[in-house]
Amino acid sequence: MTISSVDLDEISSYDYKLPRELVAQYPVEHRIDARLMLVDRRKGTISHHHVRDLPEMLSSGDALVLNNSKVIPARLLGFRTSTRGKWEGLFLQRAEHNVWECLSKTRGSLTIGESLTLLDREGRESEQLVVCAKLEDGHIAVRPIVECELFTLLAKFGRVPLPPYIRDGHMIDQDSASYQTVYAKEPGSVAAPTAGLHFTADLLKKIQARGVVTAPVTLHVGLGTFRPISSSRLADHKMHLEQFQLTDVVAQKLNQCRACGMRIIAVGTTSARLLESSWCPQSCNIVPRSGQTDLFIRPSYQFQALDALLTNFHLPKSSLLVLVAAFAGHELTMQAYREAIEEQYRFYSYGDCMLIV
Repeated sequence: MTISSVDLDEISSYDYKLPRELVAQYPVEHRIDARLMLVDRRKGTISHHHVRDLPEMLSSGDALVLNNSKVIPARLLGFRTSTRGKWEGLFLQRAEHNVWECLSKTRGSLTIGESLTLLDREGRESEQLVVCAKLEDGHIAVRPIVECELFTLLAKFGRVPLPPYIRDGHMIDQDSASYQTVYAKEPGSVAAPTAGLHFTADLLKKIQARGVVTAPVTLHVGLGTFRPISSSRLADHKMHLEQFQLTDVVAQKLNQCRACGMRIIAVGTTSARLLESSWCPQSCNIVPRSGQTDLFIRPSYQFQALDALLTNFHLPKSSLLVLVAAFAGHELTMQAYREAIEEQYRFYSYGDCMLIV
């Protein structure tokens, strides 16, 4: 298929076939041993490296933007207290009065006022939730019967919300550390900002020793991030809202980097969306912002706030792959994915990555 025959608004243009064995089920033993594909947009070239080579690809004065959102143990298992029928949930967000919004899965229909009994990670009966309301898209509002601090409660009985392509979503003990960036600080994500999983404390020290600035930002990854796009046309797709924050100190760092002619490098599509959501066209600068963004970046989008992108290999027909194609160009992106499959790269959350410059 030539570039002239590709309809960039058609979701089928972002499809590819991946051998099942290339979906990484576990991370590599040492994060820096993951493979790194270098994609040069200007030259149209692709070369193969490892994450440990990353410091040599960066220059003094560059800024590395890191999403410091922390994955919370949001996956809930339990049963309907009255019938003991199996129930699964995913904590999404907290509303007022300690009411939680959750994705809910059970046989039959829940009723308002019904009680749900949670199981801790050892399978023991734990706290109970009461159903307050039934919401759209299979979501429910629940409230813990016993008042307790949210993250304390989730730490006790929640599980790491692994995507279904990793061991059918079943966590093991090591996932608590593996599915978390080493610089995670602000709890709130229900999925990992996966490009950041490749970093170690030592790698960050080597990068900083080269004079690279690290710039922490926060975007809490929501449920919709890794879902395939269901509409056939990108123009019909509605992005989910995600909470983000970029501080004044970080905005100043990034604008200074640009003023000196150096690069802003987004680690992950989450950092990329946050940066573009913080761009002010009037001042031609990145400005401090906090709030929610539903920015959907797709081909023809004009990037303003970043110069390079470190990202994992993403699901077919996903908004993440569409964003990458918007940044690198559709033809070069799909060529890179074909080459990654030929070279047997490891895909998705626990897989390898690419640096697009």
